[in-house]
Amino acid sequence: MALGAGLLASTGCQRYSKSETYYLVSNNLKVNYWKTANAGFSAAATALGVTARLVGPDSFDPHAEETAFEQAVAAKPAGILISVPDATLMTSEINTAIAAGIPVMTMDSDAPGSGRLTFVGTNNLEAGRLGGERLIFKLEGKGNVVFFSNPGQPNLDERLKGYKDVFASHPEIKIVEVFDMHGDSRTAFDEAQKLLAKTGKDKINAFVSLESSSGKDVAEAVHRAVGDKPDPTAPTVVAMDVDDATLNLINLGEIDSTISQRPYTMGYVGLKLLADLHHALPPKFATDYASDPHSPYPVFIDTGTALVDPTNVDKYTKANADAAK
Repeated sequence: MALGAGLLASTGCQRYSKSETYYLVSNNLKVNYWKTANAGFSAAATALGVTARLVGPDSFDPHAEETAFEQAVAAKPAGILISVPDATLMTSEINTAIAAGIPVMTMDSDAPGSGRLTFVGTNNLEAGRLGGERLIFKLEGKGNVVFFSNPGQPNLDERLKGYKDVFASHPEIKIVEVFDMHGDSRTAFDEAQKLLAKTGKDKINAFVSLESSSGKDVAEAVHRAVGDKPDPTAPTVVAMDVDDATLNLINLGEIDSTISQRPYTMGYVGLKLLADLHHALPPKFATDYASDPHSPYPVFIDTGTALVDPTNVDKYTKANADAAK
């Protein structure tokens, strides 16, 4: 992280221009998470006096995001920050941009086998381990767990691995299913309703959302099944991210906990680093920095994770309210 801080500090002596355009490329752009990330990206652009653009599909569509990335590369921007939905799909695209002299960094979801310069985001293994430890505590070391995910998306796969790492020492915790939402949280609601009908040894004891949108839908399915009165036998719901709706459901007791990320920080830091790179590209630009012990760039800048539960949810609610002012 010290290298990242050094890069940020150096941007103060650079001369920037509105003619410099930086792209943030992702998908599912209607999700609050990406609105927050773009707010950070745009704030950094305003601070430097450069131009920021958010591009990509409103839905979960890796191929549409690939097209948006290709269009951004064709525009010859000063730099690109991308969240990778499918590393197999995007690795060659990132390498093509790097070969064209365009700095590319990843955020939120990485493509570690590509030539991207730096990954800025969550330690997703740690995020999964935090959630896993919470479930071990809530389930007292035994129970059936269902995950909601988009398998193949690198950050979500890493979170699942973090959970599995923790569960490995608790053999009475069983992963019953990793449900593929195909990027549509409504399918999570429907699947949760079906799974809530299981009884006896097949009863589901916990639902885990590995991405930001499905936790609320799963909690709604549980609420409809158990009613308004607290039910200690109801499945534990662990969500992802700290949008207002998720925090409110923690206060209501319908979601047990969530894992906080910092998408605003990812966007803000990401643009500032890209601007620094644009003004100080090394002679050997297209190289394998990830395996270079003398690289001028950090492989990974961790923007932090935290468990949010009823004991600290008010702090996050206040932070959201302050940010909205």
